[in-house]
Formats: sequence, structure tokens, C-alpha cells
Amino acid sequence: MAGAIVFDMDGTLTDTEAIWDTVRRGLAASEGLPWPDGATQAMMGMSTQEWSAHLVEAVGLTGTPEQAAQRTIDGMLQAYHQGIQLLPGAVDAIRRLGAHWPLGLASSSPRVLIEAGVEAMGVTGAFAVTLSTEELDGAGKPAPDVYLEAARRLGVEPRLAVAIEDAPNGIKSAHAAGLSVIAVPPHFHPPSAEVLALADVVVDTLDDIDVDLVQSLIERR
Repeated sequence: MAGAIVFDMDGTLTDTEAIWDTVRRGLAASEGLPWPDGATQAMMGMSTQEWSAHLVEAVGLTGTPEQAAQRTIDGMLQAYHQGIQLLPGAVDAIRRLGAHWPLGLASSSPRVLIEAGVEAMGVTGAFAVTLSTEELDGAGKPAPDVYLEAARRLGVEPRLAVAIEDAPNGIKSAHAAGLSVIAVPPHFHPPSAEVLALADVVVDTLDDIDVDLVQSLIERR
């Protein structure tokens, strides 16, 4: 079938958004820093370069953004090694949809965490393309760069690709890139009704995303 599918990872396939927040808040607490209002939401979808700068400039962590990034990634890897909780239906969705379309993964996680996540899911080799926002010169989500590049590497026009996303910045990113968007709202900081209106379809779980639904979105374009 023509087209392609691009998954987000954190909060869409892996239940890790809350872990990111816990690790970052822990770094702030270790320095006696209060957690600023809106910091959690602001960093969801940012590239590594962006969120590490935010930790230093807005939260107030000592050291450089590069040091803040490494401390955070080290904390995330430690959590990953203790076991990653997958979202319901994640592996089945990858296998079900991957039997019909090439799959991409467009994540704000750094490369080392993408590889750890894919391995933890047991789907190594399922994705034709995996891409981290830190590997791009442009901005992270909600900018469209990562989805545009994922579609380019998959060899499809963005309008013939379908993004599967959970977070506000991810939904905005895929929509801005011209992909059809299936939103799977998370329990952790779910998108507003205004953001969900940007999605073509909103579903409760990954189990609701079947081949007919994806094909109908592609055909509409």
C-alpha cells in the first residue's frame, strides 16, 4: 500500500513522559530549586539542545546545557534499565501496521534512548527510519522539521504519511508538516481540545488504530 506511518515514542509507545518529568524535577530538587510553573509542558517535544538550555536558563540548573543534558539522559537510562512500561497495544500496533506500510519513528528523545526504547519493545528492525530531533539543525517539536525529514527519508510525500502522536507539541509538529495525524491522548498532561482539533482522528488506545483507518486517511489526501 502507498504511504507510510511515523510513530512518536515517548507517551505514544512507551509510558515515559512522566519519567522524564521525574528525572528533571529530581535534578532541580537536588540543587534546592523550585520547579517553575509550565516547565513540564514547555519541554515536552523539545529537542535535546532546547530542553537542556531550558533546564539551565529557566529552571536554573548549574553547569552548561550539555552537562544538564547528560545528567538527565543518565537518569533516564537508569530508569530504562529498570524496565520500560509500554503503552497498551504498542507492539501489536507496530507489527499490525508495519505489515502494510514502512514505519518511521520521530522522537524528541536522544539517539541512545531511542535505541534503548526500541530494544525494550522488542521491535528492532521494525522501523525503516528512526530519527531524533537532536540530529536535526532545525527546532524540535512543535516545529515540523522532524516529521518532514522522517517523510523524506521514508521516500513519501508528507501528505501520504500518517503520524501517531500523543502530546500537544507532537500533534502540532506533525500537523504543521502536512501529515495526517492520529492522536492518542495520554493520561500525563493530555492535549487541550484546541490541540486535539488539529488531529484528523482521536482514538482512545493504539488498539483502535487498524489498517482500514490508516488507509482511509491516506486515501483522503
